Amino acid sequence: MTSLAAMRELSGSQDGFGGDLRFGETGPGAGLRGADKICATIAEKSLPGAGSKMWRAYLSATAGEDGNQVNAIDRIGEGPWYDRLGRLVANDKAELLNTRPSGADAAIKNDLPNEDGVPNHQPDPNQSAVDNHDTMTGSSAEGRLYGATATCKDWTTKAGDRASEGGPRLGHSWPRGGGGGGSGSHWISSHDAPGCAPGVFIVEMGGPQAGSNTVGSGGGYGGIYCFALTP
Repeated sequence: MTSLAAMRELSGSQDGFGGDLRFGETGPGAGLRGADKICATIAEKSLPGAGSKMWRAYLSATAGEDGNQVNAIDRIGEGPWYDRLGRLVANDKAELLNTRPSGADAAIKNDLPNEDGVPNHQPDPNQSAVDNHDTMTGSSAEGRLYGATATCKDWTTKAGDRASEGGPRLGHSWPRGGGGGGSGSHWISSHDAPGCAPGVFIVEMGGPQAGSNTVGSGGGYGGIYCFALTP
């Protein structure tokens, strides 16, 4: 998944992108195209040459460029997928669509790493662990669109009004106690964020922040999962 440092650098803000992932793209499907571009840009910064692969953000949307529903699981190829250090995440979609990817290397199965292959729960081994488990997907446990209000208007808004803008559906990059009617272990679909506003809250075992309307208020920063169509 994308690291906090990378999302801050690309967004130009300490609070990250929030739910608006257009990243300079415009027109129908801009949120998904921008998210894909974010993935490619981060991959290139981590490993020169890697950005030339076809990267896809693991995000669902109510409408893509053609106006039709987009499901995250249909965007990422057929596998296999590996992390930055060559460790297996999943051989195929059947392995991927589990609470935790069933074929994943034991070292990363319960702590999906960032673009440098670093554990998300403790990205700096010289410092204490952080609570950054919440990851935006807009998706159900089957990798399909979770609902009309689960995608921050198809990843184009960072407004904080949940009543009108919704709140993104989140997965957990590492198992964490649930809430919001979901599983605290599911990497794709655990619960909803309270809004689409940018925000970072990574206090270990803290929160969620009362009254917050940000994508990170429950323990995160608006990170996304990125997959390359080829290993």
